[in-house]
Amino acid sequence: MHKLSIFLLLILCLSKNATGQQKDTYIKAGLFYDSEQNVLLKDKVIHVKNNRIASIGTLKMIPSNAQVIDLSEYTVLPGLIDAHTHVLFSQDATEDFSEHSIHSLTMESDAIRTLRGSKRAKSYLDVGITSVKDLGNSGLFLDVALRDAINEGTIQGPRIFASGPIMAATGGQVYGVSPKHQNLIDLEYRIINGVEDAKIAVREHVNQKVDVIKICADNIPNNTHLSIAEMKAIVETAKAYDLTVVAHSITNQSAWNAIQAGVNGIEHGFNLADSTLTLMAKKKVFLVPTENSKAYMKIYGKLSGYEDGDLPWVGNYINKMKNRLNRAIQKKVTIVAGSDNYTDIGGTRGESSRDMFRAYFEAGMKPLDILQSATYISALNLHKENELGVLKPDAKADIIAVKGDITTDFMTTIAQVVFVMKDGNVYLSNQN
Repeated sequence: MHKLSIFLLLILCLSKNATGQQKDTYIKAGLFYDSEQNVLLKDKVIHVKNNRIASIGTLKMIPSNAQVIDLSEYTVLPGLIDAHTHVLFSQDATEDFSEHSIHSLTMESDAIRTLRGSKRAKSYLDVGITSVKDLGNSGLFLDVALRDAINEGTIQGPRIFASGPIMAATGGQVYGVSPKHQNLIDLEYRIINGVEDAKIAVREHVNQKVDVIKICADNIPNNTHLSIAEMKAIVETAKAYDLTVVAHSITNQSAWNAIQAGVNGIEHGFNLADSTLTLMAKKKVFLVPTENSKAYMKIYGKLSGYEDGDLPWVGNYINKMKNRLNRAIQKKVTIVAGSDNYTDIGGTRGESSRDMFRAYFEAGMKPLDILQSATYISALNLHKENELGVLKPDAKADIIAVKGDITTDFMTTIAQVVFVMKDGNVYLSNQN
């Protein structure tokens, strides 16, 4: 036999042996969260093979001498999803967004920005967030590079769904830039100039292998905004490539325009009127309400330089957001959990991201509904409902466990993550 043939045969045999030697893992779940049905079930077993869930069953399915992870004292959940992050952007509470953005673009290399982002990325895993939708403010496709580095195992972090540069009207969200330096904004945003340019922008993003398209329906505090025709061109072109389009929106009018243009989701939506929420429900447009808890806002206020007596606006903000969220739920708008926390208020980015759960809980959402918004519903709107945010056969083995009663002591329990598995790899195992 030819030497090359013998070598190839040896490689094939070794590969088969390596595969055969891989042990399956069986996870005992004391409580098991079925995110699709939004219920807790008792005493289930999750059979993990390589990076996927092979089957769900009972204790009887565990063979003798199997590798077992005993989480029978805990509640087992799918990996959580934060549907609105900015992993490659961070600022202090005292910093102006526009000034910090320009400083970052002119004084920081892409390398240092990406390395800082990789540290933040790891912190999401620490709190059980195994996937994020990263929506711009990340330079020229640095989010795509970070995603790829995580996927290939170069660094640890959540599964990233990257948008690339946000598509926006003239000026983007960076205000106060002199005319001769407007070109700097092109390093952070994809500025759209007309319907044909909108189509070209989507194709550029497709060529860079983005996972989702994000637009700015308004540019507040800049007074520019995309036209309905431009947004419609983006949506129709993205649809041809099976890409979802989500729209940043502060004003009610901008949200209304984006919905008329056919976007899949509204991000923020702080000022949505009842009529707009009704339209969203009718057209099945989801809402990512980027809420903050009372505790978060008080820390932010103090770091920003406000005195205790100057913080009544915190209560007004919280009440306004609670009202908007409850109206959206009453109108049967689909709620997808997202944090948008990029300000450094102490702690890790993952811990900051987890504050969204407290905000939703304080606003009156039920614990299991919050979990479903951060798992199955989020995955559904990423078109990944059979792979992520769910514990069922053939789904990715993104599995976490928490200590406590999720229904009666939600905030304490969601903060006590004792086990994290992503893609079949264990990142945290801290069972007592």
